[in-house]
Amino acid sequence: MKPLKKMPDILTDLRNNLNKDKFDSVNIYCQDETRVGLIIKQKRVITAKAVKPVGNYKHSYKYFWLWGSFSPITGDSHYMISDGVSKNAFIAYLNDLSIVNPRELKLVIIDNAAFHSTKDVKLPENIRLIPLPPYSPELNPAEKMWQWFKDKIAMKMFKEIDSLERKITKIIKQTDKEKVKSITAYKYLTNSYHSIFN
Repeated sequence: MKPLKKMPDILTDLRNNLNKDKFDSVNIYCQDETRVGLIIKQKRVITAKAVKPVGNYKHSYKYFWLWGSFSPITGDSHYMISDGVSKNAFIAYLNDLSIVNPRELKLVIIDNAAFHSTKDVKLPENIRLIPLPPYSPELNPAEKMWQWFKDKIAMKMFKEIDSLERKITKIIKQTDKEKVKSITAYKYLTNSYHSIFN
C-alpha cells in the first residue's frame, strides 16, 4: 500500500524542512467524521442458547455529525459537533484543531470525501493533509475510534438528540490518551514516526 511506503519519506521531509522557529514538534492525527443519531444501534449480546435477544428499538432520523482527530503517537484527540458535513465545516474544524498546541506541526491523515478538498483554501500554517488511497477505510484508525464510541451507546434509547449529545460529550471527557493510543496505534504510523523522530 502506498501510505505504508510513503509515510517514512513524508516524515523525513518534514523533519528536514521543519522551521524550528515556528514549530517545536511534529505529530500525526487520523481524522474522520461520523453520523450519530437517535436510531438505536444494535450489537451482539450474550443470551441463553436458542433464546432470541430482546432490546429497545427506536427509528428516528434525527442526528448530528461528530468530527474527530486522534493521535496514535501521543493519544491527543480533538472533537467538533456539527449539523452536517461540508467543505466549510471541514475548514472550520481544521482551524479549530490548529489552535490547540499551535507550535505543533500537525500531519492530518484524511480520507477522500469530496468535502475534504482544500484546493482553493489556505490551510492553517501548522496543518498538513495526507489523503489516504480511495476506498481504504481500514487504513484510518479513526474508524476504530468511532466503532468504540458507538459501542458505548449501542442498545441504548435516547429520547432527544440533546441527551445523546450529552452522552457523547461525557464519553469524550472519559476517553483518556492511553485509550486513544491503544485503539489507533497502527504500526504503519507508529513505526514510521518513531524511526524518524526518535
